[in-house]
Amino acid sequence: MRTGQVLRSTVAAVAVLVVAAGVAPLPAPTPARADTVRGLQWYLDTLKIPAAHRITKGRGVTVAVIDSGVDPNVPDLRGQVLPGHGIGADAAVDGRTDDDKVAHGTAMAGIIAGRGGGAMRQLGIAPEAKILPISTGWDTDPDEVAKGIRWAVDHGADVINMSFSGSGAGTPEQVAAVRYALEKNVVLVAAAGNTKQGDRGIGVPANIPGVIAVTGLGKNGAFFPGSTSGREAVLAAPMQDIISPRPTTVSANGFGVGSGTSEATAIASGVVALVRARYPDLDAANVVNRLIRTAQDRGPGGRDADFGFGAVDPLPALTRSVPAVTAHPLLAEVPGGSAAPPDGSPPAGSASKDDGPAVSFAVKNTTGALIQAALCLLVPVAVAILVIVLVVRSRRRRATP
Repeated sequence: MRTGQVLRSTVAAVAVLVVAAGVAPLPAPTPARADTVRGLQWYLDTLKIPAAHRITKGRGVTVAVIDSGVDPNVPDLRGQVLPGHGIGADAAVDGRTDDDKVAHGTAMAGIIAGRGGGAMRQLGIAPEAKILPISTGWDTDPDEVAKGIRWAVDHGADVINMSFSGSGAGTPEQVAAVRYALEKNVVLVAAAGNTKQGDRGIGVPANIPGVIAVTGLGKNGAFFPGSTSGREAVLAAPMQDIISPRPTTVSANGFGVGSGTSEATAIASGVVALVRARYPDLDAANVVNRLIRTAQDRGPGGRDADFGFGAVDPLPALTRSVPAVTAHPLLAEVPGGSAAPPDGSPPAGSASKDDGPAVSFAVKNTTGALIQAALCLLVPVAVAILVIVLVVRSRRRRATP
């Protein structure tokens, strides 16, 4: 949906889940559970969310959702939605109505904080977090986004989810609002954009320094071609065939499936909420640092345009020891567009001595690698030959009358 500068980043109208009242079959990762909501939440298993929930479920964290509003009457969101705010004439005053034709805001809130409770219920990434809905209505403009960020910060948000993307650079008001949020210890997460909606590169507000720009992964863990990419990418998260709750006015059985960086952003925001709940004393800079330091590096070594710093990895983010930083890692820019390594980071391509993320290294120049390996073998062989020659000469000298 293109709304002035802003485009909500979900691809798909509403594909409904096949249950008793459903239509339209959907692909499923596990055929034995294909007819359940949980069976279609393939990303929970990929991200090891059940194990993460044994550590924390996000209690005490408030996630602001700047979107089309959130319907608090959806079963999976009952008791999860706080009184919020509306910006603009077409927005609900308290943010607790979703007039979007696909209930986009409600869907994102459900991915983040769905209550769960059974195979036919949506389990959110952070089911004990609370949602602070900020509605910009159907027609969103840049000024409304900036106002939404500031309102969220001033009303207790710990995380701000922005599952939308627009063209161009951030306006001065948006940039100032992001800086205001960072100064107030709030983590901002935004969608990179979708190629099917005409996006090119990382859109706004994701491309504003300090925002976690989220690109998309497929079910196979590879970069999903429907996601945009660019130098501002920070983290990647699942985006393919993500199920979410919807009002029955939108979907007869109360669920839909989408494939967009909107969904990836909501998943990433849920993980941020888990980290904030697990480490309540960490400031926003160190929450972001923990996420990027423990991300799985799946592209070229270091930060890259497709995956950013890597695929978000909840369990390591919740459990590994990560050196603290004194500056926000996404604000310390260096020439070339990449963020400077966090304080205490090892040089690129090296492994840290703390229990940091496991990284796989692929050999791309096999000829060079073989030569290096051969040289490494020749050195000890040469030393051994030299030792033998010296020993033989010594014995001959002793044997001479």
